[in-house]
Amino acid sequence: MMDKDNILEVKDLRVKFPVHGGVFLGKIAEVKAVDGISFSIKHGETLGLVGESGCGKSTVGKAIINILKFSSPDVIITGEVWLRSGDEEIDLLTFDRNHIRKYRGLVQMIFQDPYSSLNARLTVGQIIEEPMLYHTKMQKKERLEKISWLLEKVGLQPEQSKRYPHEFSGGQRQRIGIARALATNPKLIIADEPVSALDVSIQAQVINLMQELQSEFDLSILFIAHDLSVVEHISSRIAVMYLGSIFEVGLGKDVYHHPVHPYSRALLSAVPLPNPKFRNKQRTILKGDVPTPLRKPSGCGFRTRCPIAKPMCADAIPPLEEKSPGHFAACPYTTVHEETFQQEIIQK
Repeated sequence: MMDKDNILEVKDLRVKFPVHGGVFLGKIAEVKAVDGISFSIKHGETLGLVGESGCGKSTVGKAIINILKFSSPDVIITGEVWLRSGDEEIDLLTFDRNHIRKYRGLVQMIFQDPYSSLNARLTVGQIIEEPMLYHTKMQKKERLEKISWLLEKVGLQPEQSKRYPHEFSGGQRQRIGIARALATNPKLIIADEPVSALDVSIQAQVINLMQELQSEFDLSILFIAHDLSVVEHISSRIAVMYLGSIFEVGLGKDVYHHPVHPYSRALLSAVPLPNPKFRNKQRTILKGDVPTPLRKPSGCGFRTRCPIAKPMCADAIPPLEEKSPGHFAACPYTTVHEETFQQEIIQK
């Protein structure tokens, strides 16, 4: 049973991609892209999912919307992804292509690249209309009216519906992608790094637009990104990922201003500061490279780069523990004060 306040609950999600090789191209290994993560999203909430490139953020989004099986038939996905639809609770991972179509309109995705995510052969009007054809029973006149209405909502002109994607800038294309995502009246939007390919000034416009639309349409959003300053601006809560696992989760202001896990602290210390008075602050410099998902370290996946790692960190995977109300971290050694933490880093 789902919590009545949640629209999405992800439980022990694991995604493995087989690696084939040898003379007969048999399975020789597997990549654990997502390694047993759990989280929930409340109605009207934005959960920011952050982490460095390759940590599995985008894979989580694609697994939730259940499109990985169709793009990578050999992928192995286990766990549960529960979505609330009215009084109905459904596990999206249990549906095949035909049965999931009924619920596809409830969860929509905004993709990272506004240049490749729109069909260049279709007009803007046809792009926005396409999900309505498959997931709604609207008549042609209703669809055309809604296309014009959505274009206005995202800051474009209705007459631009007859133009093609190549005639728009990157920011405008992302607005078209947002309009397409809203076409089916979804309850949950998965935004997969929607502003990373845009200029900084355009990023702010798109972020503000998403916040306005979230309030107006009562949307819940999973916002996937690697830019912590952007995530902190838009997110109610933040979850920090590393090597396929969630290492910290809590309120946006708590995780951003008072990170607990050593990895979160390292990420935050690397955020550029516009104020020159604070540019000489102590930074946490991580040593070594990110381990390959093919051969993850035993125990805590971060221990090979952690500045306060102990020998016991190799024995078992640390669970998420509540360090303060609503603030969880997967490290048993984070009760130290910030000053002690910095001293241990220097000693390392």
